[in-house]
Amino acid sequence: MAHNVLLLGGHGKIAQLLTPLLLRRSWNVTSVIRNPEQISAVQSLAPSPGPSQNATGHLNVLVRSLEDIQSESQARSLIDEVKPDYIVWSAGAGGKGGPSRTFAIDRDAAIHLIRAAAEESSGVRRFLLISYLGSRKTKPAWWSEESWEEMKKVNEGVLKNYYEAKVAADEVLYEVGRKRGNGFVGIDLRPGTLVDEKAGKVELGKTKKSGGNVSRESVAKVADQLLASSEIGNVWLDLLDGEEDIDSAVGKVVRDKVDCAEGEQVYGK
Repeated sequence: MAHNVLLLGGHGKIAQLLTPLLLRRSWNVTSVIRNPEQISAVQSLAPSPGPSQNATGHLNVLVRSLEDIQSESQARSLIDEVKPDYIVWSAGAGGKGGPSRTFAIDRDAAIHLIRAAAEESSGVRRFLLISYLGSRKTKPAWWSEESWEEMKKVNEGVLKNYYEAKVAADEVLYEVGRKRGNGFVGIDLRPGTLVDEKAGKVELGKTKKSGGNVSRESVAKVADQLLASSEIGNVWLDLLDGEEDIDSAVGKVVRDKVDCAEGEQVYGK
């Protein structure tokens, strides 16, 4: 079945890797970018079908500033314009513009879009949010005290504003997904430190450590497969480079219903 995907943060590195994967599924993608000078770069991501391949989906590029989404009604207007059934949030302030911009984009705009998407009338059935592995409030049972303290130090220090913004959005996505049930799935994909290596094997789900690298290309491939899974549920999934093939790792966490929100207050609501 073809899907219409609203991809937010379309010029980001992960989004650029994800776009052709979605198009090759014959899904249509509307890529939202802030700078009109990036239009041609995003348009060039559309793959040309080979002689043995099916036609790809259609790529549309939309210039919008996520900072302008300051209410749920404004978020709803964007959804009404694009009419997606899947949404991918791969956007962020990227540390530019100070704390106010981080909270305006990574927290407020994200939450407005999540809440608007979760309305039954929106037509949206899946929302995949790319967060980060340390976005949680309590120590998970599968991490050592040392790993947890290391992550707390980062979250309370250099990433303090980013952490507060991301964990707020992550919790809202989980809450609204739980509330809607089968009609809306919130997928929170939480990679470690991003690197520009080729995609490789991964550790997906309850990672042994709180730190480590992961290829951006691996993040894109995992996101693509999670969106395409017919059995995926409302979930947090952590991601690092590891020792398992992506196909196998995705299949395992879906089959075993792994959820890294376990232990968080939002998990028990």
